[in-house]
Amino acid sequence: MIEEPPLLTIRRPDRRPTDAEIAAFQGVPSSFVADAMFGTGAMLGIRPFGDGRDFPCVASGPALTVDNMPGGILALVACTPFIRPGDIVVNAFAGYQGVAAAGDRITGMMKNAGAAGFVTDGPMRDHPGVVAVGLPCWCSGLNPASPVSTGPGRVGLPVKIGGLEVETGDMIVADRDGVVVVPFERIGEVLAQLERVRELEEALDAEVAKGLKWGAAIGELLESDRVRYV
Repeated sequence: MIEEPPLLTIRRPDRRPTDAEIAAFQGVPSSFVADAMFGTGAMLGIRPFGDGRDFPCVASGPALTVDNMPGGILALVACTPFIRPGDIVVNAFAGYQGVAAAGDRITGMMKNAGAAGFVTDGPMRDHPGVVAVGLPCWCSGLNPASPVSTGPGRVGLPVKIGGLEVETGDMIVADRDGVVVVPFERIGEVLAQLERVRELEEALDAEVAKGLKWGAAIGELLESDRVRYV
């Protein structure tokens, strides 16, 4: 006979970016971070709650991972004692779309516990209430159906969400463009590359503001024998 699994499996968070590293990602566009990782790290199918129209959906912070069965929220409800101020709760819902993965009450409790944001691959509900809570959220859309508070579930262990594997302590950078994950081991490397990305972006922005219509590389290509005019 197969034994019943425990309702909850919890790994207490044991790694976290430094305060300086967390601060360095604040206010940085998610697109810059994705560019600093050479086009990787963006979650698929996850967007700002309400498409970011109703309240600011901008947040950066360390991930606290939560893994639930499709349609269940036991692990999500149980994660709040483990939230540290500034954490972003990353809730894997197995991509299930049949019910909401969270609503206004749980987002309110997460905010009360110090969370800076919430990310899930399921839909959410209670639109007016979530807006009133004001916790930045990212999800797959909206669904008014209620989830169930049953397990099994896991807190603090690796999860698969939005086409990526996310671990507690990874950096999350999210805004109206979407959600980007920086693996814990790559934080220093990405911060170093981010400086170069910022310089390039600012330089190109200045050129466009001055009237730039196309880049030098495109001009050279159009005049080369690699283009055939017909």
